Order: sequence, then C-alpha cells, then structure tokens
Amino acid sequence: MDRDTTNHTAAIQDFWVHSWIAVIVIGVLTWGLMLWCIIAYRRRKTDTGYPRQLSYNLPLEIFYTAIPLVLVLVFFSFNNNLVNSINKPVDSEITVDVRAKQWAWDFNYTFDGGTEKYYAGTQAHLNTDGSPGAQETLPTLYLPAGKSVDLQLNSRDVIHSFWVPAFLQKLDMIPGKTNHIYLTPQVEGTYDGKCAELCGEYHSEMLFNLKVVSESEFKAQMAKLEDGHIGEEYDRIPDEVNSVVVEHAGEGE
Repeated sequence: MDRDTTNHTAAIQDFWVHSWIAVIVIGVLTWGLMLWCIIAYRRRKTDTGYPRQLSYNLPLEIFYTAIPLVLVLVFFSFNNNLVNSINKPVDSEITVDVRAKQWAWDFNYTFDGGTEKYYAGTQAHLNTDGSPGAQETLPTLYLPAGKSVDLQLNSRDVIHSFWVPAFLQKLDMIPGKTNHIYLTPQVEGTYDGKCAELCGEYHSEMLFNLKVVSESEFKAQMAKLEDGHIGEEYDRIPDEVNSVVVEHAGEGE
C-alpha cells in the first residue's frame, strides 16, 4: 500500500506498525514469563501443602495493575494525538458534500467563489456472471491531486459509512449529523470506495469509485456536471419506505 496516497496515510501506517511491534514485544514477554513460571514453579513430588505463589503479595499485585494501566495510557495518548491531528479542521480548497442513500451516492462540489456542481448517483448492480463493466457504472467521486479537500459526510436515510480502504480512513454517516474527513489526495489513480455499515438489502452493492486526477482533468470532469446543489431537501422523509430519486443527474464520466 502506498504510504503517500493521502497526507495522512504515512502517519496512520506508522502508528499501526509501531503498535503491532509494541504488542508483539509485550506478548512475547508475557508468554515467556508465563512459560517460565509454569516450568520453574511446577508442583514436584516432594511438595506438600499449598504452593507459596498462592499467597498474597501486595507489591506484585500493584505491579500487575500499574504496568497494564501505563501501557493503556501510552497507547491512548499516541492514538489520541494521531486522531486529533487527522481530524483537525483545515481551510480546504475544495468542499464535497457526500450524501449516502440506499444504495448509492450523491456528490456536491463547492468551489471558491460559491460555484457548485453536483453528481446524483443511481444504484449500480454488480455483474453476477463475472463479466467486466460493473465498475464503470458506479458513482464516481473526483478529487484533484495535491488539493486539500473537506469531505462533508451526510446520510439521506439510514446510517451508512464512508470507506476508501486505500486512504486508511472510515467514518460513519448519520442522518441529521454532518461528519468531516479532511485530507489531501497525493497519488493519482482509481480507488475503491464502499459503504462499511450494514444498511439494507443491497448494502454489498453500495460501491463507488474515487478517482484522484490532475487539476486539468478535474476541471474537465466538473464541466460535465450540472450546476447546483442537491442537499437535504432530497433526504428521505422520516418513516418513508423508498428513497427519493433525483430526476436530473450530471454525468460523472
């Protein structure tokens, strides 16, 4: 996996690698001590009465409590610092209002000066026979390489979750609440995106493409989209069975 996919992926990878190293070291030490105790303090034929290690040892009890507590606090500190740095709001160059719906995605782009473009996605059914072409029918989110982006995550109906595995970031999309992902995509390419929260019958087909492109190609793709913003007015009415369908959708390809 590319460490430079976004401005956050390297830090996230480093955190996980260092965490695994620490966990392995602690695990090996713990298992080694357990094995040593099993062998060194095993009951012998000449032993009588209760073994000594079953008696209370206050300093040892304090040690057993303090060390895990310190380890948890250290892990929490590193994790908290990373999460805060990733989630710190920034003055982004591009804002995208991402709206999840059963079972597709709408993308609203807002640029400096107030210009707005939108793409209204429709549900794409996967090719069950294995034939190619399904990916081309998926909603596509375009982002320019090297530009800071504020992804505003909203849901039109039920709880969804925005996930691009290559970006190492996932965040829930909750009706009535806007969550944010701040990032700068750095490597051009096409990345798989999906809903990571079980959201109904066609949850497994709620996929999308995320294409990181050059600035010139990004502008060309935006020129193909409709002007405007399809916001909360198209959200599902509470207790309504079917999702709202937008009649006019911009072409994203």
